[in-house]
Amino acid sequence: MPRALLALLMLVALPLWAAEPADLTWSEMIPPDAPAEVPNMTALHDLSQMSSTLESAPAAKQDLPNAPVVKSLDGKNIRLPGYIVPLEVSEEGRTTEFLLVPYFGACIHVPPPPSNQIVHVKSEVGVKLDELYQPYWIEGSLQVKASTSELADAGYQMEADKIYVYELPE
Repeated sequence: MPRALLALLMLVALPLWAAEPADLTWSEMIPPDAPAEVPNMTALHDLSQMSSTLESAPAAKQDLPNAPVVKSLDGKNIRLPGYIVPLEVSEEGRTTEFLLVPYFGACIHVPPPPSNQIVHVKSEVGVKLDELYQPYWIEGSLQVKASTSELADAGYQMEADKIYVYELPE
């Protein structure tokens, strides 16, 4: 009887282990055979000409809005760290639709990264607007599907299962 119970527990637990998201890096979202992406440095904002409210600056133009994506990532359950750029905000002051980008300020104060370095994320819970200065882990099923917003084009989409603060391992 104990062996049967152990076998049953293994069958039940195995799908739970398999459901753990795989860590994904931003460089893995660029196909290995993609041409080198050289940012247009002339598109950077002249910060000396900006007012004290950075949000009043016009959005910088995205250099590669149709960058190649890694099609094999479609449907993968992943965990990706990044910074949040709000698109939609709830009445409670939470962003429930946002762009996940690899560096702080992307899409707002500096030119957006290529579309294969942007994930359009939707979340029921969202993140408080006053907590957007730090990076987050986003977990969910990644979709290789383009989307367009007023800030930038994204090569990937995701419905977030979990969102939590990114912390470096000790």
